[in-house]
Amino acid sequence: MITSPSYYDQIGGAPVVRDVVERFYERVLGDDDLKPYFTGIDMPRLKRHMVMLLCSVLGGPEPYEGRDLGEAHTGMGITSQHYDKVGEHLFAVLQDSGVGEDILRDVGLVLTKVKSSIVAEPVETAD
Repeated sequence: MITSPSYYDQIGGAPVVRDVVERFYERVLGDDDLKPYFTGIDMPRLKRHMVMLLCSVLGGPEPYEGRDLGEAHTGMGITSQHYDKVGEHLFAVLQDSGVGEDILRDVGLVLTKVKSSIVAEPVETAD
């Protein structure tokens, strides 16, 4: 039986994911609309959790064992607009890293799936 490599392996594994996460947070923290969400946040800890989460989403060997995303974002008042903006930053960094369209599509599906758990306002759906 022949199996294709996971997305995690296709992009280069943990070193690439760590680099993506580092550049992602540089962009997010440089965005005046998003920066206030990170005031007082332990960024090294958050980055470690994001690496674990992204590795898991990409099919890496370690499962994500952090807090539930909804629980972790409760009380933050994240708007749909700001959530989408964070996703745009993630996509830009992934594209800059040479990630293929199939991976981008699947990451987009995950972002759509978890949005309602993270956004504090009702999530609009396309009819």
